[in-house]
Amino acid sequence: MFHNGPSLFQNARQWGAMLALWAISTLAAAMCVASAMAALGQIPWPSLPVNWGNDAWPDAGMWVQVGLTLLLLCLCFFLPANARMARLERSHRSFQIGMEDVKRAYALAHAADRTGVFTLSSEFESVRQRMDLLRRHPDLSELEPELLELAAQMSFQSRDLARAYSDEKVQRAREFLRARQSEADQLAERIRLARMTSDELRRWLTDVEAEERRNLSQIRRLEADLREILPALGYAFEDPRDANALPLALHGPKGDGLH
Repeated sequence: MFHNGPSLFQNARQWGAMLALWAISTLAAAMCVASAMAALGQIPWPSLPVNWGNDAWPDAGMWVQVGLTLLLLCLCFFLPANARMARLERSHRSFQIGMEDVKRAYALAHAADRTGVFTLSSEFESVRQRMDLLRRHPDLSELEPELLELAAQMSFQSRDLARAYSDEKVQRAREFLRARQSEADQLAERIRLARMTSDELRRWLTDVEAEERRNLSQIRRLEADLREILPALGYAFEDPRDANALPLALHGPKGDGLH
């Protein structure tokens, strides 16, 4: 809810402070006049039957009146500062209440401007439309017209900002960003799958190359074994003339009919 003015307690407190200020000032002035007239002999000093033990104080009334006068005069020195603090407190409270109301009224008018409630028209018509909207609001029906006008003017000044960041445009921008985010997620998933495929092919290639090196090593070991075994069996082992031929020369005994 909006603040429509000071509360009952605050009003009573302010009136009580004002009455106390006037009462102390009036009483201090009256006591000063009475003390001055008594000192000049125009009126008698008050008499009070005061005894201190067995001794009587015949001038007790005079001293009591003088003491009260001095006390009230001392209080009067603090009254201007107290009144100034009270005025500052009232002005600060009223400023806070007014700015809070203006802020909330501006937020309401700005929200209506973002949703496209107001039509394109002159400055006067635009401000009037905003003030009508604020007056129809249940929380703003008793707000001061100056605050409503200030909030309406603030909303009119920020109309371009409200149109640029209207609810429709903001929603469209969010949908566009959500679509781009979805595309980015899909691309990231494709990149992840491609990376997995690339790593798998790399491991497969490494395994194939290792298998080929192992097979080549076994072939070379087999050739070495043949170089040792074939001469003992009477076969000559010659180095191949090319990479695909492995000729073997058979040396049998003479006259065996093999040429």
